[in-house]
Amino acid sequence: MSPAGPSVPASRFAPSPTGLLHKGHALSALTAARIARDLGGRFILRIEDIDAQRSRPEFEAAIYEDLAWLGLEWESPPRRQSDHLDAYAAALERLRERGLVYRCFKTRAEVLADIGRAPHETPPAYVGAPLAEAEEAARLEAGEAFAWRLSMAAARARPGVAWDALDFVEDGRGPAGEHGPQRARPELAGDVILGRKGLGVAYHLAVVVDDALQGVTHVVRGADLFEAVPVQRLLQALLGLPTPTYHHHALVLGPDGKRLAKRDRAETLRALRASGVTPQALKAELGFG
Repeated sequence: MSPAGPSVPASRFAPSPTGLLHKGHALSALTAARIARDLGGRFILRIEDIDAQRSRPEFEAAIYEDLAWLGLEWESPPRRQSDHLDAYAAALERLRERGLVYRCFKTRAEVLADIGRAPHETPPAYVGAPLAEAEEAARLEAGEAFAWRLSMAAARARPGVAWDALDFVEDGRGPAGEHGPQRARPELAGDVILGRKGLGVAYHLAVVVDDALQGVTHVVRGADLFEAVPVQRLLQALLGLPTPTYHHHALVLGPDGKRLAKRDRAETLRALRASGVTPQALKAELGFG
């Protein structure tokens, strides 16, 4: 893997084409574009479509339409994750060769049961271990489904990873107002899933590979993803990838006081446009007037 050099600042907006964009997406895209402009850098659009079951071409087309309506311009062509599955598989293989991931055959119900039995001095999270070689071979022979989990124990013991020095810079605000230098504590997430048999890799691994390859220096996203940073920071250390600056922003809430989701059809950019809302009015509402 050859990450792009960080000489030119770059921010990114990385939606998933699993529904129509809403006001919260507009806030993220406008924030990322403004950061790129202020830094004299690049604004990158990435289509995160590794969820093949839910991603739809019509939603991808709508993303381009909505962003153009907002007056945004991005590097072309945008990176589509489904076109780069080999890069993510290669990163997962590197981790496997170093003994940093293991096959977990447990069902979701079994994992939840294990978490429920664990002591709760820290937030409950799943921690497992590789199966004995003979048992793993038998379950593979039987064709059982499994997930690739990142072993926090193996990662912590990995030479060259300064566990207590894992940190990152928050340039925006986390959900509790976090700002500035932050210590990353990936162990609180437990042994997270990085991939599944026959289904490719998971979000954490794909985004750190993409951010490095695209030279992203500023990751912009909602504060609900702040807790994803520690695991991603660890993966960057394990794979020898650069660490970007993170900028999390407040979530846009709906009339019910809950954060917007793609199912909130009345707040989609397409619906707002159809109702006569102008891009200038929406930008002003979101603080970009």
